Amino acid sequence: MNSILLLFILLGYFGILLLIAFATSKNATSHSFFTGDKKSPWYLVAFGMIGTSLSGVTFVSVPGKVMDNGWHYYQLVLGFFIGFFVVAFVLLPLYYKHNLSSIYRYLELRLGISAYKWGAGYFILSRTLGATVRLYLVINVLQLFVFKELGIPFWLTTLIIIAMIIAYTLRGGVKTIVWTDTLQTVFMLLALVVCIVSIQQQLNLSWSDILTTMKNEKLLDLWSTNPSKGDYFLKHILGGAFITIAMTGLDQEMMQKNISVKTLRGAQKNMVVFSVILLFVNALFLLLGGVLTLFANQHGLDLKPDDLFPTIVQKYLPLGVFVIFIIGLISALFPSVDGAITALTSSFCIDIIGFERKNLEEKERQRIRRWVHFGFAGLFMLIVFILKWYNNKSIVDLIFEIAGYTYGPLLGLFAFGILTKRNLNPRSIPVICILSPAACYFLNLYSKDIFSNYVIGNEMLILNGLLTFLLLFTFSKKNKYVPENKH
Repeated sequence: MNSILLLFILLGYFGILLLIAFATSKNATSHSFFTGDKKSPWYLVAFGMIGTSLSGVTFVSVPGKVMDNGWHYYQLVLGFFIGFFVVAFVLLPLYYKHNLSSIYRYLELRLGISAYKWGAGYFILSRTLGATVRLYLVINVLQLFVFKELGIPFWLTTLIIIAMIIAYTLRGGVKTIVWTDTLQTVFMLLALVVCIVSIQQQLNLSWSDILTTMKNEKLLDLWSTNPSKGDYFLKHILGGAFITIAMTGLDQEMMQKNISVKTLRGAQKNMVVFSVILLFVNALFLLLGGVLTLFANQHGLDLKPDDLFPTIVQKYLPLGVFVIFIIGLISALFPSVDGAITALTSSFCIDIIGFERKNLEEKERQRIRRWVHFGFAGLFMLIVFILKWYNNKSIVDLIFEIAGYTYGPLLGLFAFGILTKRNLNPRSIPVICILSPAACYFLNLYSKDIFSNYVIGNEMLILNGLLTFLLLFTFSKKNKYVPENKH
């Protein structure tokens, strides 16, 4: 009975998304798919980006981190906050100056076609890997809670979820996603607050007693002061800042919504407001993690961090709360996948096929764009099936790790273009873009042996970007004058 109810809720939720898609995709063109016709309200983009930033993995995993590490994750969030200001006041002015549909066209304007292709290629690789892993993990949860009891196999669950996402993103693109992400962020935050309040009531403790107990059990500890550990506060803060610069500011999915705002000032306002909201929302997730840990301790539950939230909600809270949890989980899933498919379609059409360089009629653009959209959806499905076939957590961790490494060359390429006036030899770019992440990967494997048990944490992105920058600088030529690029 519960599974049937949840299935109807899922279908109703999807119906709402379809209605929004129908309303926002009228008279949609390829240009509006990619840019939203530069008419997206900044406040909707700011709020909707919360849902994009906090995936289904975050929804389940971040609360579980409190069990072992207290609030150490919040050090990373503080780094994110710093990074958003760099994105707002360094990168966004650059994108608006050149009126870019794809942010990687900056690399073409400044460094040439080779840098442009490699930058876009790394985005496509990293976003495809990262988004499919998130999709796989959340489909597993939906399969367990909803579809398994209805006798629906995993492959059909995957097909249903991806078909739903295609249905409401195919026509409207960014124009649709700005609105659907806003709605889904509302549902996700509602689920978060309801779960916190429900667990607090189950504990039969006042908030002052809960906070006191958390403090005594070191569940509110914020700072990690051991430099050799991966979560040392300087590593987290600096790493968090560069993660934001690379994975938000240099990511077409995240920036596509920002540059759909009409003016630079509006886009900057969106980024600053978003960064403040994100501080508050992440604090709520960690507070949830604290009450979940207290509940587990109170009931003698021995659970893994990632199982903490879904297990307690399913087995110990009322059915209504569990339903809201599923809605929140779905709301965290869809924005992290719909935006990825849309951004990948945009990047492939603009950067790889070359929509802006070719004189194609609108009907032909629409046809190609739809096939690319279907192609990425099919690729997502294939990778999800491969992950299910392996059914090995180490494979999932490895793919996440690879996706993280690919942002280093992007960071190095953009930094070189912005901070220097030197010219690059196009032949050196592919070698450097492969060599740098490979060298960093092997450095990470043997860091304990090389640096006396030192564990590399989030500073790996900085090292990767720095090595790329230094290699690019080494194989570049001095250029006293760089003419203003036209676009």
